Amino acid sequence: MQETSSSPGLRLFDLLEILVREARPLTLAEAVAASGWPKPSVHRLLIQLESGGLLTRALDGRRYAPTTRLLNLAEAVLTSGARHGVRHAVLRQLVADVGESCNLTALAGVQVLYLDRIESAFPLQLNLRPGTKVPLHCSASGKLLLAHLPASRRAALLDGLPLTHHTATTLTSRSALDEELRRIRKTGHAVDAEEFVPGLVCVAVPVPASDARSVRCALALQAPSARISLSQLLEKLPRLKAAATALTRTMG
Repeated sequence: MQETSSSPGLRLFDLLEILVREARPLTLAEAVAASGWPKPSVHRLLIQLESGGLLTRALDGRRYAPTTRLLNLAEAVLTSGARHGVRHAVLRQLVADVGESCNLTALAGVQVLYLDRIESAFPLQLNLRPGTKVPLHCSASGKLLLAHLPASRRAALLDGLPLTHHTATTLTSRSALDEELRRIRKTGHAVDAEEFVPGLVCVAVPVPASDARSVRCALALQAPSARISLSQLLEKLPRLKAAATALTRTMG
């Protein structure tokens, strides 16, 4: 990438985009190689981002990684944007059609972040507001997002992920989870068979990026098992996939 004539402020964002896209802490040399910019320029930008609390040094003192401040900013942008306009309308229509609660989620570090959620009209509901985070390994959306990560990134994430036991059906072994992720990639959807909360079932489908080469978000349908079984939820997959396609079109 050639250095552009953009303002210094915009160039800081350009470098942040590069670092986030690489999905791993980078050294100065690696950031120079990824950007194609002169080493002094990249070094100056990295120091500015570190001083501003948006990047931090890894334990080796050589690699730069996003800070909590940057992650919180990204999550706030995602959640505020998702609650407005066409995407929210797509989600609201989906809930009206299927009669159960639906949510739009994305990967946030080692958790799933709720970007938007519409509750069903039934009095029995689960209070999961936008901004809520849930575990990756025992939620339908989390497993779906894990399954569609590049293999190297998925392995690195799973190596440090505690497979905490939440219910009797939570997958707590790496081999069982790996097998589940293979099934998800084959079938194109993920389920939560009361793995996170007893009595709660869920099915999730991917919301691909517009180039169809990656999965940006997950769209999920969630309900109490006392009201609807997991097999009955799976019957609503065609409508869920149609809504996911509509959401992809809104993301450009």
